[in-house]
Amino acid sequence: MLQLASVTGVVKVILIILLIYYGVKILSRIFAPLLLKFIAKKAEQRFGEQFGGFHNQQQKQPTTKEGKITIDKMPENRSSNKNVGEYVDYEEID
Repeated sequence: MLQLASVTGVVKVILIILLIYYGVKILSRIFAPLLLKFIAKKAEQRFGEQFGGFHNQQQKQPTTKEGKITIDKMPENRSSNKNVGEYVDYEEID
């Protein structure tokens, strides 16, 4: 048996779909900023936990006067190896 849809049934379905669509749209405008703030706060906490040691070390460093230069580590003297290889001159062929 095949049942035909009535006009009132089709109108009810369309109205229900429109109500759900606009309801979700309005609720998302209300709750999206709150959700984004919550997500940002959680990300900030995770970042702080992960890099918390660096933040504490940075605060403990003594402040130096402006213009004063300090060298924490001297670079190692590395001499380049002169016997790296042979230089080959080449010419491009068109």
